[in-house]
Amino acid sequence: MVKVEAVVVRERVETVIDAVEEETGHVGVTVVEAIGHGRERGVTHEYRGRTFESRFLPKALLTFVVGDGLAERVAAAIADAARTGHDSGDGLCWTSAVSNAVHHRTGERLE
Repeated sequence: MVKVEAVVVRERVETVIDAVEEETGHVGVTVVEAIGHGRERGVTHEYRGRTFESRFLPKALLTFVVGDGLAERVAAAIADAARTGHDSGDGLCWTSAVSNAVHHRTGERLE
């Protein structure tokens, strides 16, 4: 099993989930609201004549736990769907091995 995690722009969450489901058939996902920044280091806003700097930007952390053979396809679908066309700020996707996964209700181990 592999855990595929991705930080994406909030507006792209539904698009990314739909793309993963369409590309791979995988439907399980956990979504966590997050804030942070990468190279863009925040943005500057102007509101009613005053300038505000937002260091941390709203993002979402998506977590998929998939079989080994599906991980690359899930990561590719995420990367394609999360791309906004801007210079930076689209997010990041990574994978890590899962050595033990058990359903709480049934006690069934996932392979």
